[in-house]
Amino acid sequence: MPATCDFCGATAPGDETPLTWTTSVENGRTKVFCDRCSREHLRAIEGKLDSAWW
Repeated sequence: MPATCDFCGATAPGDETPLTWTTSVENGRTKVFCDRCSREHLRAIEGKLDSAWW
């Protein structure tokens, strides 16, 4: 099953999450973000802010 970005809905090619994508655990749930969203929200990710704050 291809990975889907939890922020913008982009779908990864293939069956595995690309290395350029970011994973995060928020409230016990694993979320996956595409490379575009990861770059755009890098400071929030590094600051451990939940994606709801982006």
